[in-house]
Amino acid sequence: MKRTHFSTLLAFVLGGVVIGYLGDLAIVNTGAKALVPPLSLPITLLGVAVIVVLLAWPIRRAVKGRATKHLDPFRAMRVAVLAKACSLSGALVLGVGLGIGLFLLTRSVVAPAGTVWLAFATAIGAALLLAGGLLAEWFCTLPPDDPDSEKEEHAHA
Repeated sequence: MKRTHFSTLLAFVLGGVVIGYLGDLAIVNTGAKALVPPLSLPITLLGVAVIVVLLAWPIRRAVKGRATKHLDPFRAMRVAVLAKACSLSGALVLGVGLGIGLFLLTRSVVAPAGTVWLAFATAIGAALLLAGGLLAEWFCTLPPDDPDSEKEEHAHA
């Protein structure tokens, strides 16, 4: 499994901005109230980020050779996939939070400050989830193989 690329994260953030902005625009155009994320969302995103980093820490210790117990490779792969999912979903929710905040700031009627703050708090929580996912991915990365042994295996004519 390869680590998440910056271009993929950027595409998810931009897609989230479009979804958040146009989604709120469509909701308001139907006559309903604008979508505002609850305060529990950024708190939950932060909690998930902490959990994924804590799950990846024993894997990091095993990769560095400091672990005393045997590492289950299936557990390591599950944590690596969870970390990648967290980084991608964090990027998407970051974009949605920014899109909703952008929509609320560009309206002709100024939204209450608490409403705009909740949208940007969601973006901050999602950015922390993104960072936690990327950190956990890095924890689950194996060190590169010894380059000297590769040079000896190749035959030159």
